[in-house]
Amino acid sequence: MNLLASWLKKSEQRNKETDKNLELLVTLWPSFPHFLRFAQDSRLAGIRLNSAMMNNPELENELKLLKTLPVKIPLYFDVKGRQLRVTKVHPNPDFPELSLNHPISVETPTMVLFKAGADQAILDRIDDDGTRLIFRSCPAYNIREGESLHIRHPSLQVHGETFTEAELQKIEKVRRAGFKHYFLSYVESQRDVDRFLELVGKDAEVMLKIENKQGLSFVANEFHKRSNLTLVAARGDLYVELDKPHEIMAALRLIIAKDPKACVGSRIFLSTVTSPVPECCDFLELAWLYDIGYRSMMLCDEICLKEHLLGTAVNAFESFRKTYTKNPAHM
Repeated sequence: MNLLASWLKKSEQRNKETDKNLELLVTLWPSFPHFLRFAQDSRLAGIRLNSAMMNNPELENELKLLKTLPVKIPLYFDVKGRQLRVTKVHPNPDFPELSLNHPISVETPTMVLFKAGADQAILDRIDDDGTRLIFRSCPAYNIREGESLHIRHPSLQVHGETFTEAELQKIEKVRRAGFKHYFLSYVESQRDVDRFLELVGKDAEVMLKIENKQGLSFVANEFHKRSNLTLVAARGDLYVELDKPHEIMAALRLIIAKDPKACVGSRIFLSTVTSPVPECCDFLELAWLYDIGYRSMMLCDEICLKEHLLGTAVNAFESFRKTYTKNPAHM
């Protein structure tokens, strides 16, 4: 038996031992003009509702609208845990002042990253019991309420409860609406998971988003696979939170090793934002993710906001699924 034939036999055996179906999830809201098109698309395995930029009255309107729509695929509500987000932008003629959803402590001055690491500003000091950030430089782009930020200094500590009062209200609204599928952001400990299950029910299906170094430590040392708990390599934030960019590869291998059903999300098909044809590297990345074991993937918010971008990405993903996943050795 030659090497290729031997590899094919091992590949076929591996496929028998794992789920061969490659799933795709997207992020949408019922009020999006293209929601219904994709809510009935059998090529998708689920729709994530990301409430980061949405207040409680807006959420109520979305849930009301949702009741009137014929959705054919599972819906997941994304709950925000300890992720740092802007709750208010204060007027200041010189440098930005922002309020946070969680009180923090950190040595200053230090760098703060915005826009998934594409923008930055220097934090000068913290006031209002750790919730008000005063900067000594300006980011290049405007900061909006609801946006996330990253502080990678090792002295950073996030204080207070895991869930803000506003987030607890959102959780209760979607629970009453009948949701049983969730994403939980910035999971850092088993305590975070247990606390959330107390709120939504022990039988809820929860996708645990791993988005920083503390989350990776939880995966390595605390996580125990259960049928209703699934790890998510949430690369939009995880890639920014790591000390060095190349560490993302070991992080992805760790997550899939601890949970063979793990999902990988964000930074997939990003070239479709600026080009009608995906770049070569996009398909090669999908192949690498598939080869190391990922069978569930999720597109980032930016692509899902626009119908033509999402349509392009879904079509490209489906082409990959129909070809590479059937027999990668022949590609």
